[in-house]
Amino acid sequence: MSRIKLRYPKIDDAQRFLEILSNPKFIYISANPKSIEDEIDWIKLNSKLRKQNLAWNYAIILEKQIIGSIGIMINPHRPYVGEMGYFTAEEYWNMGITTEAVKMVEEKGFTELGLKRIEIKMEPENESSERVAIKCGYHKEALLKKAVANKTGEMRDVLLYAKIFDHK
Repeated sequence: MSRIKLRYPKIDDAQRFLEILSNPKFIYISANPKSIEDEIDWIKLNSKLRKQNLAWNYAIILEKQIIGSIGIMINPHRPYVGEMGYFTAEEYWNMGITTEAVKMVEEKGFTELGLKRIEIKMEPENESSERVAIKCGYHKEALLKKAVANKTGEMRDVLLYAKIFDHK
């Protein structure tokens, strides 16, 4: 039985998400909320994105506390490909929780959403995220040069890991 639960984000989660993402040690490519309003806007957007099958985001809950978030963005041009992203509060790093969450969302992606491929991208310096991808059976496919903007808008290289749905 899993230690964690996943649920759709609620407006009340905005402050906790902002706290987690504001940690200066935190390496996450695209999340850069500047205010509680930014987080509330992101949470409100989630329902629309689910209805359009473009993104499925979840709060990660441990012992009734929000400890992070995880989700899959669906490529609208290739609806069989999803990109997974995740973040966890520092006090829960290196406890296997993110690995557990990735496995749960991967299962949803492959079985409920019908994805054939899930990708995880991370900055090369984010060794923890790379370890999660490897533990979950993702394979390193590439180093993408200047592929994404980081929190400050600087174009950064990212590692691309992927997993293909195995029908066996």
